[in-house]
Amino acid sequence: MGFFANLFARGDPVLSEATVSDAAAIAALHAACFRRGWSEQEVEGLLLDRNVMTHRAMVTGKLAGRTLAGFLMSRLAADEAEILSVAVGEAWRGRGLARNLLALHLRRLAGLGARTVFLEVGENNAPAIQLYARAGFHEVARRENYYRDAAGKSSGALVLRRDLG
Repeated sequence: MGFFANLFARGDPVLSEATVSDAAAIAALHAACFRRGWSEQEVEGLLLDRNVMTHRAMVTGKLAGRTLAGFLMSRLAADEAEILSVAVGEAWRGRGLARNLLALHLRRLAGLGARTVFLEVGENNAPAIQLYARAGFHEVARRENYYRDAAGKSSGALVLRRDLG
């Protein structure tokens, strides 16, 4: 699907806020990107939560229609936010889409009063760690044996923080 969506897409992905009608596409992309994907019902519940904000990247093509290329979701609590998930379809990786989604999302969080943003990332996820470092995040903690891969091997998570403002 990603290859054909990319092949028939026109222009750059358009970034906007996601709605509950995006739940199925977000769940499908999340499942394709992570070992333990979220169900459509879980995503729908998050999208309906007034404290959760989600941005999406949509591409349009003559044959592909409208396709979700990526999304970024966070939860806001008082003046802190936690990024819950960032996912970019395989065909769109390495093109700056996650960077653009993150920049938009951080501006919106700041506009909503967030002063600090946290996230967790697998210690072996070099592309994500590089993305977050370039966006000004820094490590504040480490969680040993936090993630497990399909073979049951565990790896740690880095807790990252960025102050806004």
